[in-house]
Amino acid sequence: MAKFSRTWWGERFIEALEQFTDPARLKRGRSYAKGGKVLNYKLSTGEITATVRGSVNPYFGVYKEPRYKVSIAITPISVKQWSKVIQEIASKASFVSKLLMNEVPDRIEEVFAKTGLHLLPHSSKDFKTDCSCPDWANPCKHIAGVYYLVASELDHNPFLLFELRGLSKEALQKELAKTPLGTALSQQLETVEVEPKSVDSYFTRPIKQKTENATLKEFWTGRKRLPKAIETATPPIVHAIVVKKQGDFPPFWGRDNSFVEAMELLYNEVRTRNKSIGI
Repeated sequence: MAKFSRTWWGERFIEALEQFTDPARLKRGRSYAKGGKVLNYKLSTGEITATVRGSVNPYFGVYKEPRYKVSIAITPISVKQWSKVIQEIASKASFVSKLLMNEVPDRIEEVFAKTGLHLLPHSSKDFKTDCSCPDWANPCKHIAGVYYLVASELDHNPFLLFELRGLSKEALQKELAKTPLGTALSQQLETVEVEPKSVDSYFTRPIKQKTENATLKEFWTGRKRLPKAIETATPPIVHAIVVKKQGDFPPFWGRDNSFVEAMELLYNEVRTRNKSIGI
């Protein structure tokens, strides 16, 4: 079966659900999500609400397409517990850099496990769900359809799980930016907007400068001695930060593969070709 989500965290969300949910019901929910039966979708105060189209079934006397209201809430993490998680995340440079660049580290669950918590769903007790349909089973196919929609939404908003657990993306990044590692990285992430200026020519024009009279020795060797040791440049904390801060699936990237991975392949190909021609 083809993957419903393009990212590992979306797939991991479905895998977590499969551990404690009837696979047959999840499969029916998948068809509901792909068939466009989820009419609207909204996240507010840690709860997802949606309207889902039902099925016409004359056998049961249903002649008009019903509309069902679905709500899904995941057990939130308390403010005190979030503080412990953030402290643990802040001790790992790779985690801080990825989260500040709108990407979820693939080992993020290890951080939560150290504090006895979970980011991804861990059991049916994590969920509080409701649907206005007459199906007594939980999840019904309408709730399962919204589950898959959440997995798809995670491709575009990997911080959705954090929000459902009670912490917004802005609040998380703000707290991480206060840490020593976060402060160093934030300085590199800051960009300065420069207004474009019109010019008469695209060619650089030489600028005349007044110089003091110098002897031949000063002309060739300079007036000041060169330093004995040249200070080496500080390597960047994150390589290719301009590309990586866009994330795997930025708004302008409509393909199924990761934007960051595509750029890595492109740069490697350019580097290899340059070596072959002796540049």
